[in-house]
Amino acid sequence: MGKINLKHKTHKETVLKFILLLAVFIGYFTYLNFEYGLATGGLIAGLTWSFFVLCTPIADAGFLLDFPIRLILGVRMIVMEVVVWIIAFALNLYGVFYSPEVYENTFVTNLLYKILTNPYPYWGIIFLCGLGTFLSIYFGDEMMDVLKHKNREKFHKHGFKLYILAVIAFFGLIILAYYHLLETLDIHLS
Repeated sequence: MGKINLKHKTHKETVLKFILLLAVFIGYFTYLNFEYGLATGGLIAGLTWSFFVLCTPIADAGFLLDFPIRLILGVRMIVMEVVVWIIAFALNLYGVFYSPEVYENTFVTNLLYKILTNPYPYWGIIFLCGLGTFLSIYFGDEMMDVLKHKNREKFHKHGFKLYILAVIAFFGLIILAYYHLLETLDIHLS
């Protein structure tokens, strides 16, 4: 089991980032609650969160849970990310089939609806983001394992440097394909 030690600089920074991001999410939820009501505002907040889970090629929205749970409970981040993706898909299944009008309220949810309801080519975005997310989470788990002294030798013996280069190259290809698909949605990130 992992353990949070607030005297450790990395742990303290992780807890602070988690609290700040949680505060942003709570603030966003509160704004949406006043703007649209509790049920609709909550669904919009959840769908916005799910956009960042499903449609960004790094583990950002899921990482809010993955890393702290890895530190506190010792559960591998990849296991938690699977749970995060299941929750994100479940929210969107509900949204698309029972409340599609909710997606019209914000730019992000409207874009998410377009991606979800147009399998070709936009499900490619979700696929690429899944690859990128799980690759980054797997790599993060590996790095945390390497930090444990007993595992260092095993990784260095088996070409860990080549592994890192291969992961970086593959991740770079995912990012390039992701930007290409975003351009088909007429979204240009500078």
